[in-house]
Amino acid sequence: MRILICPDSYKECLSARHVAEHIATGIKRVNSADEIKILPLADGGEGTVSSLVDATGGSIIWLKVHDPLLREIDSFMGIMGDSYTAVIEMASASGLALLKPRERNPWITTTFGTGELIRHALDKGCRKIIVGVGGSATNDGGMGAVAALGVRFLDENGLELEPGGGALSKLARFEMTGLDQRISECEIFVSCDVTNPLTGASGASFVYGPQKGADKAMTEKLDRNLHHYAACIKKYLGKDVEQIPGGGAAGGLSAGLMAFADARMRPGFEMVSEITDLAGWIAWADLVITGEGKIDYQTSFGKTISGVASMAKDSNKPVIAIAGSLGEGHKTLYEKGIRCMVPLMDKPMSLAEAIKNAGVLLEDTAERVFQMVTLGADLKDIG
Repeated sequence: MRILICPDSYKECLSARHVAEHIATGIKRVNSADEIKILPLADGGEGTVSSLVDATGGSIIWLKVHDPLLREIDSFMGIMGDSYTAVIEMASASGLALLKPRERNPWITTTFGTGELIRHALDKGCRKIIVGVGGSATNDGGMGAVAALGVRFLDENGLELEPGGGALSKLARFEMTGLDQRISECEIFVSCDVTNPLTGASGASFVYGPQKGADKAMTEKLDRNLHHYAACIKKYLGKDVEQIPGGGAAGGLSAGLMAFADARMRPGFEMVSEITDLAGWIAWADLVITGEGKIDYQTSFGKTISGVASMAKDSNKPVIAIAGSLGEGHKTLYEKGIRCMVPLMDKPMSLAEAIKNAGVLLEDTAERVFQMVTLGADLKDIG
């Protein structure tokens, strides 16, 4: 049997590659003769760098950048096997996970570190850059990232704005002369699976601001600031980015990169599946195994598992999903093409215990699943 193992990561627990390796170990306990292909996946957020680097024989580069509060940290980027394409996860420089809960404040947090990663990619000779924009701590419209690339954001007195979404209300004009000229030689893609616009009730501030530390009053001010920012972009650059679907991703980083770096939006899973040749590997396989930390009703909306299931269904290939847990609405995935969903936990346990023992649980679950697969094959032979 040819088996394709193509999971997403288990967030804050195991990378997609580690998930796949543990599943493979469990399968081999039952039948070591099976042909197994490991293909770690992502949807544009966490794990995108490792997925694309693994798939193309590239490398991961560690770098010093600044976090959302401008503290120097170790971050990373990937360079794909062509040595021409860089992959960046903005969360590795400007992500919410980099801050303690009491530090979350989108009024002052900045995407400057993400811009530093882009600049490092240019220094490495990359002229195609993929920016995954999930998990941000920011609401600055990408001002920080663009400032790191040389654009100056000035108030009416010609003074540079302070970092963060709170300062955008003072924006009077841009000074573009310092913009890194290498940007004009680049293709920049924003990898994103959300469709929120920059402003409004479904925009960056109202939908994502509260989880980044904004209260109701701050959320309203941040939204007004992004509206003003968009108006300045339209006035001085002639680009209307305010209501572009996805422009509100990562606190408006998408809109900022579209405005100042001519970035283009690409659905995250679509891009990852294309680069990894997921369709080709599904065609090769007899059975597809995928998984993520939690499968629930949200999984149907652009998530990795949903995409895998849809592609496998088109090829008439069965799919098994192994998840950390199954939440409300998970059964909707049966309609997408998943034949079986199996949770990890084999007894009552805390979340901390499940995370600590996730690798062992994955191996044991994969073993049980393949005992059933083997049983099914035996029954088919009897029939």
